[in-house]
Amino acid sequence: MLPPTNASHEQAIATTRRWLEQAVIGLNLCPFAKGVHSKGQVRYVVSDATDDESLLADLERELHALRVVAPEEIDTTLLIHPWVLNDFDDFVAFLDLVNVVLRMQQLEGVLQVASFHPQYAFADTDADDITNCTNRAPFPTLHLLREASLDRAVAAFPDAALIYERNLQTLRQLGSAGWQALGVGAPPGEGK
Repeated sequence: MLPPTNASHEQAIATTRRWLEQAVIGLNLCPFAKGVHSKGQVRYVVSDATDDESLLADLERELHALRVVAPEEIDTTLLIHPWVLNDFDDFVAFLDLVNVVLRMQQLEGVLQVASFHPQYAFADTDADDITNCTNRAPFPTLHLLREASLDRAVAAFPDAALIYERNLQTLRQLGSAGWQALGVGAPPGEGK
């Protein structure tokens, strides 16, 4: 089930924050998220974009803002865009443009963008596979990250390469009913 597109900015942020706290941090899907969240270093931005061009402009603005602010103030940004790219295939196609923006802004190696979507499906999985929930968020979301912060987090985390496999195991053990109990989005196979 896609979230209502009439959500206010405050609702979109509250829903996304709940997902971050309950799923990403609560299930330890990203062991690096807890620290920046607890320090208040996550910036939540809701885009009013209704087309790709407007979203690209918002993305460029947020990439610049993240680059110039001190990491101690804002270490990462979640660019939530409820009114554009609700179709997962369109979202995936847009990610090519994200990479072009990073190259054009000369931000490769400085910032990167991770992707989350309510219908996220890895290429090698069925759409209703529970493991897709590792990248499922309540709204289409672009996660802007500092490469230096990510490098430090990975260096400090033993067996960082095993995070992905551990996440798959966690979600398989949780199952659709467990995901639904988190209250962060419809489990796979429901509400399409």
